[in-house]
Amino acid sequence: MRTLLSGRLAAAASAVALCLGLAGGVAEAQQANTFDVIKARGMLNCGVNTGLAGFAAPDSQGVWRGLDVDLCRAVAAAMFGDATKVRFVPTTAQQRFTALQSGEVDMLARNTTWTLSRDTSLGLDFVAINFFDGQGFMVKRSLGLKSAKELDGATICVQPGTTTELNLADWFRANNLRFTPVVIERLEEVNQAFFSGRCDALTTDVSGLAAVRSTQGPRAEEYVILPEVISKEPLGPVVRHGDSRWADLVRWSFYAMVEAEELGLTSANIDQHLNSQNPAIQRFVGAAGGLGQMLGVDNRWAYNIIKQVGNYGESYARNVTPIGIPRGQNELWTRGGQMYSPPMR
Repeated sequence: MRTLLSGRLAAAASAVALCLGLAGGVAEAQQANTFDVIKARGMLNCGVNTGLAGFAAPDSQGVWRGLDVDLCRAVAAAMFGDATKVRFVPTTAQQRFTALQSGEVDMLARNTTWTLSRDTSLGLDFVAINFFDGQGFMVKRSLGLKSAKELDGATICVQPGTTTELNLADWFRANNLRFTPVVIERLEEVNQAFFSGRCDALTTDVSGLAAVRSTQGPRAEEYVILPEVISKEPLGPVVRHGDSRWADLVRWSFYAMVEAEELGLTSANIDQHLNSQNPAIQRFVGAAGGLGQMLGVDNRWAYNIIKQVGNYGESYARNVTPIGIPRGQNELWTRGGQMYSPPMR
């Protein structure tokens, strides 16, 4: 009897394991098939910031604008030949990874820092760096501070669930300084807390500080970003792990924007280069090389990106330059920066 019962229990356990295995296999198959799911849906769901000037924010007409927004549109242009086929999904710092893991969004283009732990423990993959950044501090000019090392004992506004929060604690500990964190999840609320005087300083990526300061209009000059940059913050698009076909398209859609700037191709002049004898340009516009076929899209995929969205420099000038951030590290490698596309061939 015991043997029969044990056998039945073992069989039941095997059946459960098989069902779980099949369910896991289906989930993995669905995850690894994002490209086809998006293609069939006819629309890209792109996770972006809830509102960060220069990177992702709706304008006065409700149209999303920004460097990250342009990347979402570039991917849509590559896949569908139509940069408008994208739905922007605002996500907070704490929601963003869950939104991607659950399939609510197909990719993140949300000023997100590439770190080892995020790359290995969240089931996600970073596919490129579209903005090189670093963390800093902003204070009222009237405080007369010249260095972040003068913030001993300060209250500092910071968002939870970010590398910013971790870097803040590390830097103050390393410099034997004290601080009191004011931790607020929503970006709009943490910024308001700073401007209302609830904390002495605001800390985030320098690009974020410049973006926030730019929203103050004439009062922007009342605030100063201190000189210390306390971290490396390589920001870039993120997809789910194990989804290499989709990752390839997101990765090369961004690099197409960089390559176009290197080649001198812009949204205004690319049509003039359709019959170029330059082999690199021929491959880029789809006249040779079959690069689109390798990615599973039309061979004019890169042309569509530049014609409809523009190259990286155009996107930067349109979105980031107005908030007061020079190209710096984000300049092309040929001009002393770090922006560099692998060979498109």
